[in-house]
Amino acid sequence: MENLMQGLFDLGLANQIRTSLFAFPLIEAAHVIAITLVFGTIAVVDLRLLGVASGHRPYTKLSSELLKWTWLFFALAVITGGLMFISNAVVYFNNTPFRIKMVLMLLAGINMAVFQLLTEKSVKLWDDRPMAPAAGRIAAILSLCLWIGVICAGRVIGFTSTQKATEAAPPSDVNFDDFLGGDSTEPPPAEPVTPPAP
Repeated sequence: MENLMQGLFDLGLANQIRTSLFAFPLIEAAHVIAITLVFGTIAVVDLRLLGVASGHRPYTKLSSELLKWTWLFFALAVITGGLMFISNAVVYFNNTPFRIKMVLMLLAGINMAVFQLLTEKSVKLWDDRPMAPAAGRIAAILSLCLWIGVICAGRVIGFTSTQKATEAAPPSDVNFDDFLGGDSTEPPPAEPVTPPAP
């Protein structure tokens, strides 16, 4: 597995993400937005199951309108997350919060599958009710807890992973002074000259 992670780390695309001044921050921003929208759309559906919000709307109508967007945002999150992962694959793979995040996402997927295979089959009986049956409410609570856990674990990753890429010298074509609006070629201001006393 370590060889596979090292192979991902050594990919040309991974190297471009590491050495680019803009690539990783832009990818990370897109990933955070995507995860936020995934959780937001799921939370609306879960709150409907709990009878907390949108109780006047049929569950099937609400879920059909929102969950198509959930899958779109989830696909974006997977793509951007994958790009971030390959940029430092060896470190991320051995990072405990990263592994916790993956496990929580797997559990969230299992929870959703169980809900759709079992509870949602009887949706005609409770579609117009303001609250889902007990099994639906349990699934909604589990879903909210698991996705909150995914977000928290993802946030911790950035504070607990070391950047293997920083062992190498920064690329010579990156000029941080230019990026910040300065000019590294401009000479420093001259010290004021005080005329000698008469």
